[in-house]
Amino acid sequence: MKYVLVTGGVVSGLGKGVTASSIGLILKACGLRVTSIKIDPYLNTDAGTMSPFEHGEVFVLDDGGEVDLDLGNYERFLDIKLTRDNNITTGKIYQSVTDKERKGDYLGKTVQVVPHITDAIQEWIERVAVIPVDGEDGPADVCVIELGGTIGDIESMPFIEALGQFSYRVGAGNFCLIHVSLVPVLNVVGEQKTKPTQHSVRGLRSLGLTPNIIACRSTTALDDNVKEKLSRFCHVPVDNIITLYDVSNIWRVPLLLRDQKAHEAILKVLNLDGVAREPALGEWTSRAELCDMLHEPVRVAMVGKYTGLSDSYLSVLKALLHSSVACRRKLIVDWVPASDLEDETAKENPENYRSSWNLLKGADAVLVPGGFGDRGVEGKILAAKYARENRIPFLGICLGMQIAVIEYARSILGLQDANSTEFDPNTQNPCVIFMPEGSKTHMGGTMRLGSRRTYFQVRDSKSAKLKISIFWDCQTKGGVPNKLGQREYFF
Repeated sequence: MKYVLVTGGVVSGLGKGVTASSIGLILKACGLRVTSIKIDPYLNTDAGTMSPFEHGEVFVLDDGGEVDLDLGNYERFLDIKLTRDNNITTGKIYQSVTDKERKGDYLGKTVQVVPHITDAIQEWIERVAVIPVDGEDGPADVCVIELGGTIGDIESMPFIEALGQFSYRVGAGNFCLIHVSLVPVLNVVGEQKTKPTQHSVRGLRSLGLTPNIIACRSTTALDDNVKEKLSRFCHVPVDNIITLYDVSNIWRVPLLLRDQKAHEAILKVLNLDGVAREPALGEWTSRAELCDMLHEPVRVAMVGKYTGLSDSYLSVLKALLHSSVACRRKLIVDWVPASDLEDETAKENPENYRSSWNLLKGADAVLVPGGFGDRGVEGKILAAKYARENRIPFLGICLGMQIAVIEYARSILGLQDANSTEFDPNTQNPCVIFMPEGSKTHMGGTMRLGSRRTYFQVRDSKSAKLKISIFWDCQTKGGVPNKLGQREYFF
């Protein structure tokens, strides 16, 4: 098994997730089987209870795991299905070690960060890395590991120590470290500054990890003299310094890596340069070029609670983007805070009220995504009513679908107090009820999550006909949506 570790330095939000996904993609395009692991150093057991404003989207896997949004990137880029064990958190590691201690597995020894926590981290990585991905006969050839956070974070220290030990155990030819760092450009002097990256690499080396490749995030491609300077001070060959500069769309990131021969550098470090082929990225290149050629717009109003952070709805955005490209349209998303559509906002902040309604009325389609709590619910109901009355395409996801049901019950069925029991437990007309397996006292993993079989008791219903239509359409047309046709439907 070969391992590629992706770390980040200087600042957060550099795009380590996209970088790790792109590295996995380009290795897969070289003919290798690839799996991924994301390490999140926070103490939460998983991302299920974390605020979208703070952490971004909670990505739900087929097995019901509530994980970091980067695992969504891995699945989309690599076209694989991951499990909850592909997301390691400090909470999971400490919980597993504590459970072993309570069972007496450590035979009365004092349980410490080193070696017990660090050993648990390494054992988890080795166990998950060899799990066959998507029905493959054997384990993957390469496991791409992304370490969340920034080098120097206190909470990352046990993982840094564990990964340092791990790199020594598996051997130099089986471990490649790629460090993603920022090379800023100061507007005052217009010069690409290497000092932040130098300090970041020095900090990484002081912790026992030496980067084989440095991926530099910058607004523009690095000058040759800047690469030479980084090579000299960071002890990395010039050919192993990659520029990840700003590009027009996300599909161009793997192409950047390919054009700079990043795959050759990785394969050389992993002793795979004589095994893998040149990366086949023809379809990926066509998609990137097509995205840049689109000019005719389609406007979608995203009516939600967490519109201040687009990462809160990352998977929805990606689905819209893929759909718009397939339809040869340029996607424009208008973010509409749901609470700004309500009458209360009209009194307190009429400017926001007018602006939000103007965005809604100017949209070609309306999408209401999921969410929790009653804030903004009435605004979402108003958005659903506007879309229905004006015959504007409307899609409700999770809570958005429930909103559409509530709006229809109130406006068409005349049930003025119709509501969900989540928002009004005493409503006389509960058109959406709390799921029986859900917990009203605990949060995290208590909802119905993951991929489930769908059973239809009546074949002649609209839902059954719609499912049959999607299934047949995906089976006959092929292409990317064909994955839907692989799902099981029972009638």
